Formats: sequence, structure tokens, C-alpha cells
Amino acid sequence: MPLYLSNEIFLCFCPKKVAGGHFGNRELGLGHDWKETRQTKRKALSEENEKNHACSPFKTGFRDNYGFLREIKSLGINYGQVGNNLPQPENVLDLLISLKLTKARIYDTNPQILTAFSNSNVELIVTVENQMLAVLTDPQQALQWVSTHIKPYFPATRITGIAVGNEVFTDDDTTLLAYLVPAVVNIHSALAQLGLDRYIQVSTPNSLAVLAESFPPSAGTFKTEVSGVMSQFLHFLSNTKSPFWINAYPYFAYKDIPLDYVLFKPNSGMVDPYTKLHYDNMLYAQVDAVIFAIARMGFNGIEVRVSETGWPSKGDSDEVGATIENAAAYNKNILRRQLNSEGTPLRPNMRLEVYLFALFNEDLKPGPTSERNYGLFQPDCTMAYNVGLSALSSPSTPSASISLTSSATKVKT
Repeated sequence: MPLYLSNEIFLCFCPKKVAGGHFGNRELGLGHDWKETRQTKRKALSEENEKNHACSPFKTGFRDNYGFLREIKSLGINYGQVGNNLPQPENVLDLLISLKLTKARIYDTNPQILTAFSNSNVELIVTVENQMLAVLTDPQQALQWVSTHIKPYFPATRITGIAVGNEVFTDDDTTLLAYLVPAVVNIHSALAQLGLDRYIQVSTPNSLAVLAESFPPSAGTFKTEVSGVMSQFLHFLSNTKSPFWINAYPYFAYKDIPLDYVLFKPNSGMVDPYTKLHYDNMLYAQVDAVIFAIARMGFNGIEVRVSETGWPSKGDSDEVGATIENAAAYNKNILRRQLNSEGTPLRPNMRLEVYLFALFNEDLKPGPTSERNYGLFQPDCTMAYNVGLSALSSPSTPSASISLTSSATKVKT
């Protein structure tokens, strides 16, 4: 069926643009002396790091040599902890500060991390583990969870999001799906009871496998077996103005798709035959496919954010795409795009928020070798490979040869 599509008009829906999802300059009652306290704490920590030869940006030289010269507001990083040799949370915070990264996501509510990140400028998304979903279908249990895991740390620790489960729609345990929306609603209601819902968004990260169709982007459709719960979930997101999070990994398609298209390198790209929008990379096409799928469910204006994306630097013999060169290219090119606050071709004026996976290589993760090698850094805070962080401060650097603008054209077909 012929469609009329533009940046915000498609499938006869007219989604409203959503603000970036941040809460702006809000008064959180931090107190006037928190900066002094933090500076004192960091000075003592730095001295302790030097004495113990601990992982520290002050020792490794990341503070100035490899840090961003300006913050990238739409870029975050996933801080996983499935390892037995990872640095202490205080050291991790100093590394993030040295890189001027102000957003991070963790996969639990580790009290050590929540305490270490207090009185810092780093915003945190925390996670409710999948095995807790059934318990949180009880509103009183949800209130207890928020009262125990969130309230004692907020606002000193800048918790801005709660991920209720992870990839529940596609989990092997199909019983989890029935618990998801009640748990999400109850966590949000608990935040509201405690006066925190204005500051903390609630959502759940989704695998791209939740889509039945993703190519071309305008064909984006959710799998029919999840459509009932998905409709309820999207209704919640629409009512609370919360984002739809996706874990998107073009890496898994590199064997079937031109590598330059997957790595954000210069390429001829593809044109969606229905929208006539041009795509020069796979990640943006995946995001727009999700936007179309959401619209087909009747929901407009929900922001889509990338809660995970990355590329492994090492793999098994059958993972030939998992190389240092490809990992560096993928992450470096995403960073360059983020410096320009790009949007996707369908929503070019709404910057796409992206969380890279991951901060560290994690030696205890199960599965193929690639699973343990997604990190930008080794556990001792040395770089797993150089993504050129210092060069990214200048968009005009000669190595930045890729196009930094997305092409979106209104057409009638």
C-alpha cells in the first residue's frame, strides 16, 4: 500500500516529538557542600590508588590525554560486573570522570556502586534482575524494593532510570512475560508514592529479536506472540513519557551485510523503498524499524533509545568479525556521531541516545570468547584498543572521513 512518510509522518500516524527525556536543571536537595566533600574523597582515593597501584585514571594518564574535551550528553556506557578482576567502583567513577562520560548503566542495584557514585555528575540507570519480576507483581513488594534499593541513595546518587528486567520479551523463560507490565507499573507507582517519579524513568531493555520484521525499516513489526503484552507496555510508556530501550548489535549481522554499512564507514547505504529515506549504517535502520513497529501498535511519539550496542575485539575461530580493528572502527564512529548529537533519518532532529557496551572486558561471562571481549578497557583501566577519544574532540580531524549528517527526505509514493 502506498505510504506518505516524512521525518514524523508515517502510517497515517503523526507522532509528537518527545523531549530528550532528561529532567533539566532540577533542584535535588544535594546541599551546598557536596562538591567539597566529593573533592576531599577523590583526593584521598587518588592517594590510595597511587599507594596500592590500583586501577586509576590518575595513574594511567587518561584524565587529559584520552578524555573527551567536552561532554557528550547523549552517550552513556554499560558498566557490567561479571568478572573477578574488575576495579573498585570508586576507581571506575574516576575513569568515567576522566573521560567526561556522564551516563552509565549497571545490571543490578549494587550498593557499593550506588554509594561510590554519590555526589558525582554521573547519571545511573539501575536494573531489577529478571528473577525479581514475579515478586514485584505485588505492589507492597515493589514499594519495599524502591524503599530499599533506590530511596536511600537518591538524590545524592543521580539515579535517572530503572530497567525492570532485561530482554524479557525474548527470554527463554516465557513465564516472565506475564510479570513484566505489572512489575513495571508497580515500580513506577512506588516511585510516585515516594515522590521520585518526576526524576526516575521506568522501562525495560529489549532485544531486536522482538521484531518480526526489521527490513526495510518501514516494515518494522513486533512478533505477534508478544503483541498483547507489548501493547500494554507501550501504553505505560506513552502515559509516563518513558523511552523504549533496545539492545541493538549490528555485529550479529556482519556476515550477511556489507561490513562498511555495519561499521559506519563510507558506503552507498540503502534507501527504504517506501519512505525514500537513505541509511548509511545499520544501527540507525534498526532504531527506525522499532519506531515503525511502535507506530503500527498505535502509539506515537515514544522515544527510542539504544540501551546497548557494541562490538567485540576478540572471538573464537568462527567469529572472524570480532577483531580489534572492527571494534575500534564501530565504537569510534558511533562516538563521532554522538559528538554531533545525530538523530536517525526518520527523526533527524531528535538526538539518539546510545549506551555503549561495555566499559570493561568481563572474564566470567559465559558463552563464546566474544562475550568476554566487548570492553573498551581492560580491568586495569588500560585501553583494550584505541578508539581515538582525544581525536574525537575535533570533528574536523582528518580521520573523521565519514558523513556526519543523516539524510531524510519527504516524499509521496
